[in-house]
Amino acid sequence: MVAVKEKSCLNCKAIYFGDKCPKCEETASSDSFKGRVYIFNAEKSELAENMKINSEGEFAIRTK
Repeated sequence: MVAVKEKSCLNCKAIYFGDKCPKCEETASSDSFKGRVYIFNAEKSELAENMKINSEGEFAIRTK
């Protein structure tokens, strides 16, 4: 059994499994990221505004 590693998109910081980002369709990714944040309501979230995130989901705080 092969363990699939989570990746973080270098463009939108979304955390996902697979070959390309499901949010922005970019293939540039990193498997080394620090921290994660869950955004439930992007319109009302100050954190989402500060991180320039405009959709719900799981995002990396910092990508390397």
